[in-house]
Amino acid sequence: MQRVYVLDSGSYLRKSGDNLALVRDGSVVEEINIKGITQLILMGYTSISGAVLRVLMENRIETVLLNPRGRFQGRLSVDEHKHVTRRKNQYIKLSDPKFVLNTARSLIQGKMRTLSRFLALRGTQFGIDSLFSRAAAIKAMERALFDPHMDIDALRGLEGNATKIYFDGFHLMLRNPAFSFKGRNRRPPLDPVNALLSFVYTLLTGEVLTAIKIAGLDPYLGALHVEDYGRPSLACDLVEEWRVFLGDRLVLGLLNRKAMSNEDFVFRIVKDHDFIDEDDLKKKRPVEMKPLACRAFLDAYEKWMSQRVSYPETGLKISYRSAILEQIRKFEKYIEGEEDIYNPFPWSQIN
Repeated sequence: MQRVYVLDSGSYLRKSGDNLALVRDGSVVEEINIKGITQLILMGYTSISGAVLRVLMENRIETVLLNPRGRFQGRLSVDEHKHVTRRKNQYIKLSDPKFVLNTARSLIQGKMRTLSRFLALRGTQFGIDSLFSRAAAIKAMERALFDPHMDIDALRGLEGNATKIYFDGFHLMLRNPAFSFKGRNRRPPLDPVNALLSFVYTLLTGEVLTAIKIAGLDPYLGALHVEDYGRPSLACDLVEEWRVFLGDRLVLGLLNRKAMSNEDFVFRIVKDHDFIDEDDLKKKRPVEMKPLACRAFLDAYEKWMSQRVSYPETGLKISYRSAILEQIRKFEKYIEGEEDIYNPFPWSQIN
């Protein structure tokens, strides 16, 4: 799948023969060949003409819209699926409190195991006992998941506690003195590390959402995340198994290898986070990647997602992106009743 990222906020796309022309300040800054594109990702306020919109639909090019802070806003896609029965099964199953509870339990158990394993791996790598302690604390919390009196809200509370324990120790895995991490913050992120984490989580959620659409499921009805207008709750559910070993590992790897520096970011002192337009928003972002740094990060992300891993179900080596799709297909079988339980991706082979 060829993905094209447009990062020039304030620009617009117009059709130019067989190309898409990226125009800024009245001049064409880049031409993008339509052939081979399967996904177009627009970050910021990039406008598209009616002709471009028709080309995107005719060529079935999925278009993902991110706001200037990198948060998912929406997508334009042509729904090819006729899987009415599959989606009906999803609505029926995920309307059953017992099924929802069991699904959420499996997702949280998978997340806890991932958090615990990553902390333990880095504890071994860096020789830090407190990382082992945190790993053990999260592992011990797994037992509480199977308390017969546990309801969905209590499960969500356990998940939140495990995540807090993990992020309270995150700074110990950051081995670059130029950067600090004093806790997870977002909407908006207040420091470079949180900005990178939020950005990569958005990209991964987009990967999962695309795979859900390919599988013919509805990305807006999940189990773990509460339904909310405009929130792709199922994508938020199923991205959890990828956050740590794909998202956090990429960010920590780039920072610890000093592939990024503070010079790659713009910092602002901001007191008021409300904004009225694009220019106002630019002034009120506490931290953001500079354009060249953002492009370099996306290049690293694409290479990362192309790396291959042995998929446990088949033993075949496939890319991380393909592994996400295979897991979504497993979830679809679970919804269809072909699987008794959904097991998140095991990271036992990964260091």
